[in-house]
Formats: sequence, structure tokens, C-alpha cells
Amino acid sequence: MSSEQTPTTDNTGPRPRRLTYAALLAALEGLALVVGGVWMLVLGITGEPDNRQQAVTGGVTLVVLALLPLLAARGLLGRRSWSRGPAVITQLMALPVAYNLLQADSMAIPAGIALAVVAVAALVLLVNPETTRALGIRGPGNVQK
Repeated sequence: MSSEQTPTTDNTGPRPRRLTYAALLAALEGLALVVGGVWMLVLGITGEPDNRQQAVTGGVTLVVLALLPLLAARGLLGRRSWSRGPAVITQLMALPVAYNLLQADSMAIPAGIALAVVAVAALVLLVNPETTRALGIRGPGNVQK
């Protein structure tokens, strides 16, 4: 890969607060997925679920899905340009989940509100020009020569 194709980031100076906040929100979502996955696993193994296999599979799935926002958060803190994509994807995946939680007639409604607020806030932080510059992401037409 030539130096023209290698994305460079400006790691000089302090990390923008918006980038740090975006990383913290992504890490928070990842940790929530880990906690939910471990909770499902424990209940599936020790409790009396309707379907033990489904509970264990759901728990493992949540723990594996937690890797995406956790890796994105680490990349954002390290100012890696690749990390914005997984972070944005995580937020976009969270919005339909939040919508479904809001449609429930239960205690899931506050969780849906919290998830929606976190996802929208993280998206705003991730597409902010200051964050984009800190990650070294160039928009269309902004090719370095």
C-alpha cells in the first residue's frame, strides 16, 4: 500500500472531548450487552427457562455482539479511523431495538428511552466534524495530493 492510500490521523494534541464521549457511549453499550448476555447465560444454566438452549444461545449471542462496540470504543480512544464505522453501525442497530422496547407494555419502556438517547447522542458525536478530523477521515472530494 502506498503512502497515498494509507490514512493518517493527526494524533498530536489532546483528544477531542466529543471523541472521548463517543467512545464512552460505545463502551457503555458494549458493557450493557455483556451484562445482559451473562445474565441470560446464568438464568439459562441455573434457572428454569422455557427453553434452556434458546437462553444459552441468546446469552452467547449478546456477549459476542458486545465485541463490536467494545472494539469500536477502543479504536475511537486510540484515534483509529476504522473505528467510526463499527461505532456508527452499533448505533444504527440500537435504534430499532430502542423502538421495539418503546412499543412494549412493560418496564422495557425506560430502557428503550435510555437506549434511544444514547444511540442518537453517540451518532451526533460520531458524525461531528471535530471527531472526523481527529480520526483523519476525509470526506468525498477531499483527497490529499
